Amino acid sequence: MKGRILLLYVVALLAIGIAFGQWYVSDGKARSAYPAPAKAAAEWSPAAAPIERAAPARSRLSTLTEDERRGIEVFRKAANSVVNITSVAIRHNFFFDATRIPQGSGSGFFWGRQGHVVTNYHVVEGANRFTVTLADQTDWEAELVGIAPEKDLAVLKVISSAGKQVPLEIGRSDDLLVGQRVLAVGNPFGLDHTLTTGVVSALGRELTSPAGRLIRDVIQTDAAINPGNSGGPLLDSNGLLIGVNTAIYSLSGGSAGIGFAIPVDTVARLVPQLIRYGRPVEPGIGGMYWLADRYTRRFDLEGVVVQDVARGSRAASLGFAGLTRTRRGRYELGDRVLEVNGRRVHTVDQLRDEFERVGVGGAVELIVDRDGRRRKVTLELQRVG
Repeated sequence: MKGRILLLYVVALLAIGIAFGQWYVSDGKARSAYPAPAKAAAEWSPAAAPIERAAPARSRLSTLTEDERRGIEVFRKAANSVVNITSVAIRHNFFFDATRIPQGSGSGFFWGRQGHVVTNYHVVEGANRFTVTLADQTDWEAELVGIAPEKDLAVLKVISSAGKQVPLEIGRSDDLLVGQRVLAVGNPFGLDHTLTTGVVSALGRELTSPAGRLIRDVIQTDAAINPGNSGGPLLDSNGLLIGVNTAIYSLSGGSAGIGFAIPVDTVARLVPQLIRYGRPVEPGIGGMYWLADRYTRRFDLEGVVVQDVARGSRAASLGFAGLTRTRRGRYELGDRVLEVNGRRVHTVDQLRDEFERVGVGGAVELIVDRDGRRRKVTLELQRVG
């Protein structure tokens, strides 16, 4: 009985040895010792089953739809204009040691050929060191040139990238139509140069900026916009810039098909001011101060109420009047601005937006009410801030 058990044990060891011998190590590499049968090798040889290789790009384009070809062309043109922005805050402690605090990353794009990069204010907020990564994966330091928190816009300037600035072509946003094709390029989740497509879902939306002021005429799109897309361009089907991607509506933090972009007409108006002055130039009427909206709503007043007019100011010379206090301590209304260039205004922000549409030096026509009597006032806007 013991001899039979010993024999079985020896047989088992031999079986294990044979199985292990099917693998061997040669030149330091483990290789399978089970070559494919000759017949199988013949069946899978190139002669028997030619491998289908991808056709060259040019011939492949002919098999694509017109919409696909257009999207490819737009991306190719825009890719070299779009950059990734990494922001860092440098903090110094009591002993003057520097600590680098990552602030995040976002997207941007070249504006002109002087190295200026447009992005969102919230991409650069709180940071003081910036690195711009171009399409060729080279990194360049950049400096902050100007900010407009009330419009969530900022401009950086790449310190040295001679010959690599490829600006986007600027389009218009005042003639966009709901349903037209749009393309978003950016760096969502750090994945550089990602293209998403969609349509204009709605126009005339409003967003609250980092400064708490409403951004008007915002473009809504269903093109996927995710964290990291902020500051990237929204393009039309011709590759023209029509907006700057800035926000998403999402409960999860990812794209839910509701993205928003600042209209290019606003961007084109502000960027030159940020480059030249570092801040937006505010047009207005010198010496005129407006009543806060909360009081206008509390007393159910129509229009924007003039609170005060400085003596000797331009507003005073034009005959504007603010609130006056009676002997009994009550206030009497002066002027209320109801319309600017034919558009009704109900808040101070709306009035400022209409002034900004025209800009410093432009003419505006106001409909002004005083004691129920309305008059038309035409004047030229001045720089007031």
